Amino acid sequence: MRRGGSVHGLLLVTAVALAVPMIAAQPWQNCGSNGNYSANSTYQTNLNQLAAALPKNVSSGSLFASGAAGSVPNIVYALAFCPGDTNASACAACVGNAFQDSQQLCPYNKEVYIVYNDCYLYFSNINFLASTDNTGVVNLYNGGNVTGDIARYDRAVTGLMNATAGYAAYNSSKRFATGEMVGFDDQAPKIYATAQCTPDLAPVQCRRCLDSMMGQWWQTFDPNTQGARSVGSRCTMRFELYSFYTVSPMLQLQAQAVTPSPSPSPSPTPPSGPPVVPGTAGGRKKNRAGKILAIAMPIVAAMLAAAVIGFCFWRRRRPAKAPPQRPRPLSSASRSDNIESIDSLILNLSTLRIATDNFAESNKLGEGGFGVVYKGTLPYGQDIAVKRLSQSSCQGMGELKNELVLVAKLQHKNLVHLVGVCLEENEKMLVYEYMPNKSLDNILFDPSKGSLLDWGRRLKIINGVARGLQYLHEDSQLKIVHRDLKASNVLLDSDYSPKISDFGLARLFGGDQTQDITDRVVGTYGYMAPEYAMRGHYSVKSDVFSFGVLILEIVTGKRNSGSFNSEESVDLLSIVSTSNLDTSDCLVQSSNLSSIHHYVVRNNLA
Repeated sequence: MRRGGSVHGLLLVTAVALAVPMIAAQPWQNCGSNGNYSANSTYQTNLNQLAAALPKNVSSGSLFASGAAGSVPNIVYALAFCPGDTNASACAACVGNAFQDSQQLCPYNKEVYIVYNDCYLYFSNINFLASTDNTGVVNLYNGGNVTGDIARYDRAVTGLMNATAGYAAYNSSKRFATGEMVGFDDQAPKIYATAQCTPDLAPVQCRRCLDSMMGQWWQTFDPNTQGARSVGSRCTMRFELYSFYTVSPMLQLQAQAVTPSPSPSPSPTPPSGPPVVPGTAGGRKKNRAGKILAIAMPIVAAMLAAAVIGFCFWRRRRPAKAPPQRPRPLSSASRSDNIESIDSLILNLSTLRIATDNFAESNKLGEGGFGVVYKGTLPYGQDIAVKRLSQSSCQGMGELKNELVLVAKLQHKNLVHLVGVCLEENEKMLVYEYMPNKSLDNILFDPSKGSLLDWGRRLKIINGVARGLQYLHEDSQLKIVHRDLKASNVLLDSDYSPKISDFGLARLFGGDQTQDITDRVVGTYGYMAPEYAMRGHYSVKSDVFSFGVLILEIVTGKRNSGSFNSEESVDLLSIVSTSNLDTSDCLVQSSNLSSIHHYVVRNNLA
């Protein structure tokens, strides 16, 4: 592979363009759209206070500082950090210049983020410091191109960045790492990379931020670029074909060791099929409802059948390999990296007592066999959900250990994120990100709230759960069978994006293991595959069955009971499988039917 392109390439800064080398184009700024302030105003006074304080604070060993000045409506929030190989005095000088330049380049803007080679500065009238989201992102690329085997080049770059990101998150207190790949080819013998997070992030939060950035990398940058970087308020990554950092590489990879399956893997294509738009069926006649159901339900059943048949066919096509290892509960894991990742997530009991107002009843979100879940707010403003294990629950303790080790390892946007753990004074608690819309069942099966889930949101939920399962079964480094996928274990964020939760019953499959047998069947009836419920056989197919039931519930808005004597739920599988769709059936009364009819006719029968 050889380098191509002109000496003067292009540089992308969210929208547009200067020349390489990047240092000649400094700084790169983005002037926000949150309004303006006036000269000599209170807002400017508060901004000047931060301009005086942050350069001093950032010169500490962490090369990071943040703060706020003033009060609403003139409060200013600011954050600054420098690459981990920057000299402390150079860092302070860079941040000081950034404050000055920002007021020249974006005069009187209340929000500005600005990037130099030696520092990053972001200030705003919006409290971005309360979140670990990577806002204020600036994307830069080197205009030179490489030619040759681009796919191999991209795998090499992604593999190096993935390894460097892991080192920054878990092996550096500064959350900074440098990486080097040697032996790529004669024209580009080495590839260099850095990864960094703000040091106030926990390791798992840092890794999550970097993974999210990597997940969008090749959608943001051309696959043949000689170098690129993405810089945000919480994390940053960069790679080049020349050495751009001033310290020795903290890790070194051989090009031939790069695997063709970088992490994170691309999300699978969303499942297709006839969507269903929820609505109200008030006043519809029963015979009309029966016709609607006759149209809609066979289509849904066909979708499920095609998915299961395709899945089974794909499994059979896989070549036979060595005898599989026995699956194991994740609580049996004993590798040192598990222990280190857990230790890094420890939260003090006093912090959680304050966050939850001493576990006040008013902060109670829900309760299960394991104990109680409370809402809380950490000192820096992040909302959390605290899963507090009942001290009398022996079964719950095993499940809690299982969930802790597993969720600390798995990172995907459709899996619930672990914030921390508390194992102090006989307390056993897991701390998760807070999901404002709680669990899917709270909305889906509530007649007064079901209308909140229009068709777009329902399809979004189905697709998101499918992506989460794909990650558990195929795309993560671990192969996981969840064993308890159901509506109450699907949490919804503020945008109704789903996240699979509750991994207490999950099992890890080793090697090429595809199934196992247990004499202790656990889970929720109505969602269990028949071979699991009756004989204890479970596999990834068990989760696929549960996912099919969940799809039916989302489509109909009805809870599946798995039995015939529930007054609040119905046996969806029996109804779908029968050819006699009686208009008197309770499914016909679903308020979704008119919308199902309109959507199916408009998109499939027109």
